[in-house]
Amino acid sequence: MTHTAITPTDPQWDAFVERANGHLLQTTAWGALKSAFGWRAERVALADASGQIECGAQVLYRPLPLRLGTIAYVPRGPVGPWSEPLLTALDRRARANRAALLKLEPDEHDTPQAAARLGDLRLRPSPHAVQPRRTLLVDLRPDEDAILAAMAQKTRYNVRLAGRKDVVVRQGTAADLDSFTHLTALTGQRDQFGVHAPAYYRTAYDLFAAAGKVALLVASYQGRDLAGLMVFAAGQRATYLYGASSGEERNRMPTYLLQWEAIRWAKARGCTTYDLWGVPDADEDTLEANFTERSDGLWGVYRFKRGFGGQLSRTIGPWDRVYNPPLYALYKLAAPGGD
Repeated sequence: MTHTAITPTDPQWDAFVERANGHLLQTTAWGALKSAFGWRAERVALADASGQIECGAQVLYRPLPLRLGTIAYVPRGPVGPWSEPLLTALDRRARANRAALLKLEPDEHDTPQAAARLGDLRLRPSPHAVQPRRTLLVDLRPDEDAILAAMAQKTRYNVRLAGRKDVVVRQGTAADLDSFTHLTALTGQRDQFGVHAPAYYRTAYDLFAAAGKVALLVASYQGRDLAGLMVFAAGQRATYLYGASSGEERNRMPTYLLQWEAIRWAKARGCTTYDLWGVPDADEDTLEANFTERSDGLWGVYRFKRGFGGQLSRTIGPWDRVYNPPLYALYKLAAPGGD
C-alpha cells in the first residue's frame, strides 16, 4: 500500500495519537508547551489513500549554539508502526531544519528484537537520554480495593493514615497554581534539584486543562497546602510528571493520599495504566538492595514510588540518526540535559 507524507492538522494528529494510544509527549499540547520554552514543534505523518494516518511523529527542534543548526528530537515516538518511509520523511524534514542529528526516544520496551530493528533502520544507540528510561507502571484495570491491596503494606497504611489525620485532597483549578509553584520552589531548595519556572507549570496546566487531560491535586491540612501534583492523561495512560511538598506535617503522610487520589482520578477517567515516571535505571534486584542507602538522583523518589505496586518497565532508550558527524561529535561532548 502506498502512503503519502502529510503535515496533519492539530485535531487530526491528536485524534490519531488517542486512537493509537500514543504517549503524552506526542500530543500537540506537549508540543505547544515545549514551543513556549525554547523548542519548535511540527508533526510528520504517513497517511493511506483515504487520508487515514498510519504512523507519524511529533518532532521538536532546538537551536544549537552559534547558529550551527538544530537538534531534532522525537520524545516517546514515533506513534504507530516503524517504517523506512516514515524515517525518510523525518530525514527530509530534519535536514530542511538544518538538524545535526535526529534523536528518538521510542515508547517501546527494551528488547533485543527492538534494538535489532532500530539498528536495521540505521539508528545508533545514543549516550544521551532526555527522558528517564525506567519507570513503574500501576495497573488500573482492577477495582480500587484490589489496587490498594497490591501496594506495599506500609504505603497502604500511610494512604489511610492521611485520611484519619485530617488531610484533605482537592482537585485544584488555575487559582491553585500559585500555591503549587510555591511548593515546587520549596521542594527544589530542600532536595537540591532543578525545577521549572512558575510560567512553565501554568502553561502546562492551561494547555491540558482545556481538554480535561490534567488534574492539579493539592493536599492540605487545616487550610494549609502541604503538597501538590500534576497528573496528565493521554490515551489509556495517565502520567505523574510533577510533584512537590512543603515538608511540613510529614507525619500526616499527605503525599501518599495525594498519589492515591491521582490514581483514582486516572482510573475514573478510563485510564488503564498509571505511570509513576522516573526511577533509577537499574534492575529490580539492584534497586531493592540499595534504595534504603541511596538518595542521589532518582533514588530518593524510588523509595516512595515503589510502594504503590507498580511493575518496573524500561524503554529502549535514546537512538540517534546522524546528519552532521562533526557537529554530532561536539554534541556528544556537550552532554545536554533533559527537560
